[in-house]
Amino acid sequence: MLSLRQLQQFLAVTEAMSFRRAAERLNMAQPPLTAAIRQMEEELGVRLLERTNRIIGLTEAGRVLREEARRTLAQAERAEKLARRAGQGISGALRLGFVASAVRHLLPELVATFRRSHPDVLLELTEMPTARQAEALLDDRLDAGIVVLPLPQSAANAIATHVVAASRLVAALPASHPLAATPARPLALSALAREPWILFPSHEGPGLHGSILAACAEAGFAPQVAQRAVQMETILGLVAAELGVALVPDLFRATGWDRVVFRPLRGPGAPVDYRVALAWRRNDPAAALSAFLSASGVRPGGKTRR
Repeated sequence: MLSLRQLQQFLAVTEAMSFRRAAERLNMAQPPLTAAIRQMEEELGVRLLERTNRIIGLTEAGRVLREEARRTLAQAERAEKLARRAGQGISGALRLGFVASAVRHLLPELVATFRRSHPDVLLELTEMPTARQAEALLDDRLDAGIVVLPLPQSAANAIATHVVAASRLVAALPASHPLAATPARPLALSALAREPWILFPSHEGPGLHGSILAACAEAGFAPQVAQRAVQMETILGLVAAELGVALVPDLFRATGWDRVVFRPLRGPGAPVDYRVALAWRRNDPAAALSAFLSASGVRPGGKTRR
């Protein structure tokens, strides 16, 4: 079987149409190059070059070999480049989970930034709640996730996190509600004690669910749950339908819900933090994961570049 080196030598000769010029290009003496081409012809059992004192052309076999050699060397160069880029985390695949609330405000920026710097990495995106992302990370079905903190306690020790966005929860009220009359004024969380609530289910996001229950308990009541919904957009839709009140991240103020009024919280139980984080398995050596974390501003040890 011909080697890549032999193919390189043959192409150099056919492009220069001179053993002397080809040898100079290859940085070698002419006699070894001449001998190498003769050896190729002997191995193949065909003539590749029409010779006089100078090369005057290629045989039919030589023309076929020239085209195949060009393709083979180009493919070998591509394979080498892809392997090197894969080792550096700039090709391959990255399985990224994300919570639905990240779609509007966070996911587009993170994904676009990463794709600009690592266009050869295939991103496999899957929407799922925090609890299921934690399970998928532990089971090696995801490489990284965009989650809402805190994580389930069962996953906290095995998964590293880095906060990429933080805000506070605010009260979401139907626009027709009496408490919606003064949206700029902070609202005591205890004022919602007798209201029907739209609540995030505990099995989908125990951390956020637990934070809301803890805040309500500090304010002196347990929420009366009228409806449960996984997506923040769904929760806001149910509030707009006057089915109850809810606590949602402050960033949803800008989403333009005409029939929903948002009020900041005050007093016992407030503030309630809402933190979105990148999550990944501790000590995961995957190059694509390291590249994604770096592009997202995360350094080893959980510190940011910014």
